[in-house]
Amino acid sequence: MLEACITSVADGGDADHIIVIDNGSRADLSLDVECIRPTVNLGYGGGANAGFRRAAELGATSIALLNDDVVVEPGWLRPLLEALVGDPTIGAAQPKLLFAGSDPPRVNSVGVAIGADGSGQDIGYDELDGPEFEEPRAIAAFTGGAVLFRAEFLQATGGFDDSYFLYYEDVDLARRGSALGWTYRCVPASRVWHRVSASTARLGDRARYLQERNRLRYAFRFGDRSLVTKAVWLSIRRLRWSPRGTHARALLAGLASVPRALVERLHK
Repeated sequence: MLEACITSVADGGDADHIIVIDNGSRADLSLDVECIRPTVNLGYGGGANAGFRRAAELGATSIALLNDDVVVEPGWLRPLLEALVGDPTIGAAQPKLLFAGSDPPRVNSVGVAIGADGSGQDIGYDELDGPEFEEPRAIAAFTGGAVLFRAEFLQATGGFDDSYFLYYEDVDLARRGSALGWTYRCVPASRVWHRVSASTARLGDRARYLQERNRLRYAFRFGDRSLVTKAVWLSIRRLRWSPRGTHARALLAGLASVPRALVERLHK
């Protein structure tokens, strides 16, 4: 899977340098690319930040982030680069993500919207690809699965908040960037194919815990009273569903994040 991703990027054109973050694994990787190997698992955001720092050292003016279960189409990078060049306020440009193996193609994401309960929702999710998904559009948030960042944006925001570890670090980053005046765009002329959760499926209930905890943390950090109320009420309702213990731990951990969220609000 990783080799397919790297090969597609190398063959896709326009990428000057490829960096792989082997995030705390013990795999014996033989890759003809630069590989950064943290001694511990830094989480998705922390691993990505390590790559961002290295790219900045190399003088990158734009930095693409891809999940390892993504395969890009030839020429995918050029439309995203052109979007950044065409508008200096754009901090991130997202391609159209399609579900790998879908025929006819089905949309994985053309941007991310935040629901009334604080949940991140991929725009166009599981819909058939068609004319309504062909035009570039402004988006409120981007998916971390495939996105091109302006280096200045990452410098201004500090990149991902790696304390999320996994899930919601992308919408958190988008929200913090918006507060600084940055905008985001989906550019469907750039297309990539995504297997979805290929690396996180092994986490089992841990993935559900992180999703729930981080949704609450995001809500407490950025939401108004209505959003916070609906976010907490959703977590309470989920206590009726399996795995109940996981939902309960996520709710408690989310509530425990309130003091930090209040401090972060004061320093926005």
